[in-house]
Amino acid sequence: MKFNRRETLILAASASALSLCGLTSAQAAEGDVIDQAKLLAPAGGIADKVVGNENAPVTVIEYASPTCPHCATFHNTVYEPFKAEYIDTGKVKYILRPFVRNVLDAAIFMLAEASGEDNYHDVIGTYFRTQGDWGTSQTPRDAIFTIATQLGFTQESFDAALTNQDLFTGMEAQREQALNEFGLQGTPTFYVNGKTLSGDKTLEQLAAEIDPLVPADFVAPSTEAQAPAAAPEAPTAETSAPADAMAPAGDAMAPAPAQQ
Repeated sequence: MKFNRRETLILAASASALSLCGLTSAQAAEGDVIDQAKLLAPAGGIADKVVGNENAPVTVIEYASPTCPHCATFHNTVYEPFKAEYIDTGKVKYILRPFVRNVLDAAIFMLAEASGEDNYHDVIGTYFRTQGDWGTSQTPRDAIFTIATQLGFTQESFDAALTNQDLFTGMEAQREQALNEFGLQGTPTFYVNGKTLSGDKTLEQLAAEIDPLVPADFVAPSTEAQAPAAAPEAPTAETSAPADAMAPAGDAMAPAPAQQ
């Protein structure tokens, strides 16, 4: 499967999005600690979309994939109370990083990037909420486009977003770094001040890791933590890739083990 400027992304595969996901195996285990300085230097030249207090005592980095059902469970049920308890109170600086397992993951992260930093998390959240629609569609490209139009995309800006060669290459570099340097084994994977937590965690499980890292005398910042805008504006076409074909990211990957 290839995609180029004329075809945009060929996403009309007969297989559903959820059947295309997969990871290669790696060596990190639950509880392993990764050097925080390395974690905060992502490969690929893609700027992190930071939510919350820049000076928070705890940094939570999540690697997620839009086609991952466990990622959707976390974002649809845990993320909002987690945000209210930890991000909005200034205790946690949160970073969501793309982990591209297949061409559909790539498409959605490309759309989020094209929407701008203020709208990035709204786009990702929308596709997690609607995963059961586009993720099981026999024509996922059309289903993804339909949702994109509700987020303000036009046919022109949709096509431009999905042909951003530099972004695609950068996401591949981030994926390889996560696998080879951080030992990521599945999605979602969280790094809490460098400590590896694999699988879709509950709020209580995250709290057990975060609370001991927050100083007893911690005082919330006086200004409200920065958060993505509720409703995205229509994206504009920025840079786009050359017309030559790009290979999808996850075709050669083996199926990921189910996270508990």
